[in-house]
Amino acid sequence: MSTALVGLMVGMALGFAGWFGGFGAFLLVAALGTVGFVIGRLIDDGTDIREFLGGRDRGRR
Repeated sequence: MSTALVGLMVGMALGFAGWFGGFGAFLLVAALGTVGFVIGRLIDDGTDIREFLGGRDRGRR
């Protein structure tokens, strides 16, 4: 699936949430979409969650 198609689907989902559920639903869908994106990105890249949350200072210790 192309990035443009994923962006289109996310935009449509946010638009429907904003139209039918109001601004609170829009924010909820946007926040959950962001969490899903980050988790999917971590799974695709094979990155350990501890490396992701640890920051840059981990290598200096």
